[in-house]
Amino acid sequence: MRDAYETLLVARPEPEVLLVTLNRPQAANAMNTRMGLDLLDIFETMLADPSDSRAIVLTGAGEKVFCAGGDLKERNGMTDAAWQAQHHIFERMVRAIIDCPVPVIAAVNGPAYGGGCETALCCDFIYASRNARFALPEVTLGIMPGAGGTQNLPRAVGERRAKELLLSGKPWSAEEAASWGMVNRVCEPESLIPEAVATAKIIADNAPIAIRQAKRAMHHGLSLSLADGLLFEIEAYNRMVPTEDRREGVAAFGERRKPRFRGR
Repeated sequence: MRDAYETLLVARPEPEVLLVTLNRPQAANAMNTRMGLDLLDIFETMLADPSDSRAIVLTGAGEKVFCAGGDLKERNGMTDAAWQAQHHIFERMVRAIIDCPVPVIAAVNGPAYGGGCETALCCDFIYASRNARFALPEVTLGIMPGAGGTQNLPRAVGERRAKELLLSGKPWSAEEAASWGMVNRVCEPESLIPEAVATAKIIADNAPIAIRQAKRAMHHGLSLSLADGLLFEIEAYNRMVPTEDRREGVAAFGERRKPRFRGR
């Protein structure tokens, strides 16, 4: 992971929490090729070495917009081959976010349209500002969601609701998203990042191996039958039995102190 990125801001509001900010405010934080590559670098690095951080918060620069989706100005005039090459970068980016071993919280500070909405849906859960709005309007542009939208939205809100939203292209509010189960918490604009970081810190204070294994068990288990999911869960569970963190957690409980987890 690099120290600086052209399209992202990276900060550590807490020692084990990484705050990643989409930083193209002049373009409503729209995703260009460079942003796709920058996000890919961060999340592929986390996949290779999850010890760097224990939780990630992903947000947008400013208070007006999370991400307007793909940068259509950059795409205007692209050849079919160039369009597909760029989209391949976005596909890898989406997969890297979904496969990130540590929890990723989307802090949606404003409108999240198209690829911006899809990116938020790739995160483990979403906190949203009251002024956030969501939409997948691709069908109004002659295309369709291609960064996980047709898969993640139905899993979040149900098939019938997702069909209505995807096929109409109409937007929906943060409150509606929360009532449908897509958004976990609706926050006042000024408290969005503090609340997301506070939750990230709670997660980061827990045993990192346990967090990664629990996330992995849920993520993969939901695509299996219940019987197979239970078997997968036990395999994930057994990997924690010989860890130092498991022994530390039990010792700390007996000694009535806060555990010091080291990820070992």
